[in-house]
Amino acid sequence: MSSLHVRRGGRLLEVVIGVALALAGLFGVLLPLLGVTGRIDPMDARDVRIDAVTRVPAAVTGGPVRLHGTHRAEIALAHPDVQQRILLALPDIFYGALLIVVLAFLLRMARTLREADVFVPENARRLQVIAAAIVTMGVFGPAVDAITTHLLISGTAVSPAVPFAYTVSAAPLFLGLLVAALAEVFRQGTRLREDTEGLV
Repeated sequence: MSSLHVRRGGRLLEVVIGVALALAGLFGVLLPLLGVTGRIDPMDARDVRIDAVTRVPAAVTGGPVRLHGTHRAEIALAHPDVQQRILLALPDIFYGALLIVVLAFLLRMARTLREADVFVPENARRLQVIAAAIVTMGVFGPAVDAITTHLLISGTAVSPAVPFAYTVSAAPLFLGLLVAALAEVFRQGTRLREDTEGLV
């Protein structure tokens, strides 16, 4: 009976992860790509952080690249060209692609849960990939955002008002380490099961 409950839980988990995977593909990758190609309205704005005491000059509020607000501000492009559309969409595509990787490997793990056999060597490796993807998001995601923002405003009146800002949050790094530790638990569990089966 408990095995039946585990299988049902595994199927439900597969459905939930499958829906999340589809949404990540749609909103994280497909729609930004369609915006780049002009199939749908492209992104034309990016949230930025500036010094709270920065005085925004009048020139910044007009022209092809505009800056609105202070501290938590927004840069807006009136008519972004293809290169600018790529730069605007790149951070979302980067995060979306890595999220798809994480969810795809979680989906494979959920299938082993349905079969009531989670301690398999593949799951330890899948957790290692998930951990690496999470750390990559935490370390390189902010870099992609900072670099593309710099390229968008470089040579415009907005550039002096928006500093190059690259900060890494501790949360994804901590989460990545936790998942890596869980991968080691799975690896040890797999080895223990193999040793036990060898004694039988």
